[in-house]
Amino acid sequence: MINIGVLISGSGTNLQSIIDEIEEGKISGRIRVVISNRKDAYGLIRAKKAGIEALYIDKKKFDSEEEFNRKIIEELSKREVELVVLAGYLSILSEEFIEKYKGRIINIHPSLIPSFCGKGCYGDRVHRMVLDRGVKLTGATVHFVDEGTDTGPIILQRAVEVKEDDTVESLKERVLKVEHQLLPEAIRLFCEGRLAIEGRKVRIK
Repeated sequence: MINIGVLISGSGTNLQSIIDEIEEGKISGRIRVVISNRKDAYGLIRAKKAGIEALYIDKKKFDSEEEFNRKIIEELSKREVELVVLAGYLSILSEEFIEKYKGRIINIHPSLIPSFCGKGCYGDRVHRMVLDRGVKLTGATVHFVDEGTDTGPIILQRAVEVKEDDTVESLKERVLKVEHQLLPEAIRLFCEGRLAIEGRKVRIK
């Protein structure tokens, strides 16, 4: 049974998809803690409803990004977390954090990386960029986190068709449905020891 820590900043719909699949016995892991950098994140309420420990850590109480990240590492370490999942977490991880959990941090991104990703590409902005560019396909990507922004080895991807009459909201809704499938699937594969990082690629065993 793998100990999982989930970092969030918002409503936590991806968190809910993980909770649901764990409760259905599809993932051989357990969420030990959910940590948010925002006090009003609804994901904290989702965690409590599921009987999972939920923590809000206020970045303003720390003198630097590094100290803030160190506090999160401390809380994860206390609970012997082996896999860190970023489920809509809008804060930068320090080099120390990434180094400590190298090959054990998973992130979900609402596009087909390497398109529409990198600095400043998150949330609704991504869908707006997709619509403005006029591409016919977008989607979701689950990847391991490295020192760059959305540059880590890709675990899973799934495409979503962009419709002529799509708005940011309608496109976001369809991409989210795919995110809710992909993220738990990637976590399940990790917990089963079936993901091997080979250079820039992830091999699924």
